[in-house]
Amino acid sequence: AVVRGGAAHAPAFATFASQWSAIGAAGVHGEEFWSAFRFWAFFAIGHVLIKPAVWIGEVLHTSPGPLVGVFPLSFLAANAIVLGLLAIQPKIRSAVSVLALASAINFVGSGLDGTVNNADYNLALDDGVKGCPAYEQVRMPSMDGFDISKYDGRWYEHAFHDWTQFSEVYDTTFDIQLSGDGTRWLDDFGVRGPSPTAAPASWDKSPVANGAHYFLTAKYDKSTPGVVMESGFGATFPNYIIDVQRGPNGEYTEALQFQCFQRGGVRIFEGINYLTRSPQQSPEQLAAMHARAAAAGISPYGANPQQTHVVEFAPSRGDNYDNDWQRLWGAIGVDKLLALLETSTHTQFEQGE
Repeated sequence: AVVRGGAAHAPAFATFASQWSAIGAAGVHGEEFWSAFRFWAFFAIGHVLIKPAVWIGEVLHTSPGPLVGVFPLSFLAANAIVLGLLAIQPKIRSAVSVLALASAINFVGSGLDGTVNNADYNLALDDGVKGCPAYEQVRMPSMDGFDISKYDGRWYEHAFHDWTQFSEVYDTTFDIQLSGDGTRWLDDFGVRGPSPTAAPASWDKSPVANGAHYFLTAKYDKSTPGVVMESGFGATFPNYIIDVQRGPNGEYTEALQFQCFQRGGVRIFEGINYLTRSPQQSPEQLAAMHARAAAAGISPYGANPQQTHVVEFAPSRGDNYDNDWQRLWGAIGVDKLLALLETSTHTQFEQGE
């Protein structure tokens, strides 16, 4: 099964291996090489883990029968049977391990050859076009006179092409906090998950149903307006702000961001974010953003309707969900841990750390 899982995507794995070899041959060695590989592997594996976790949540919350605490008795009984079989039957245990590994290899291979969701799992290196463009090649005329101070505050992400994100989440926001001198920023990336569409039975029972945050820090050189050097998950790469739209008072109302990360001339990651200041966006407004992305020349990198995921937003974004599962997470302290992470990160940023 493992061999079949790999063989089905053998050309994609072979290309992937040769590209990393080319990166090494270009003189990229040591931490510069391995930090890039760890960045890729972290999210390649993260998707493999997230999808079955969402599925297990759906099984849990659709299992019939009476409850034992918050758990359906049928779910507990099924788990007891499965765990018992795994404990006493080595052949079953081995078969399950092989099947899990084969499934993981097959899924990663599907991400490499583009046979799964190309919006959030397009893992191929140099997919579509080789390397990363220079900022001037993709910068739109709307960026003339760009003022980073107007970029501060909350942005709502309506669509993305980005394998560091997950299509299972929703209500995605970017809260940009600038330092006093405008040379640093903190991107407070907020999500809820899973979404009602991805997990109709379990979405409001998740430990992050009321939101979670992760953070990217960045340095900004005012001599290169629109280019932010962003750091996160052990890697640093340019985040190009390639287009902004303005409101009646000159405020920025829409933005297109394009991250591109390469080593040795080989593109490892591209991320494209469609942002507005409003949680509502019409299909016509999104289509106009796609048109501007095409005019900027980033359609081949994934900025097109076929390769972007449209983010779901709840009608009442301010609602906090209160149910037996949320009270359980609260008793464990999940909410306090998430809040501590958020406040401590902002404090460190404000102190210049």
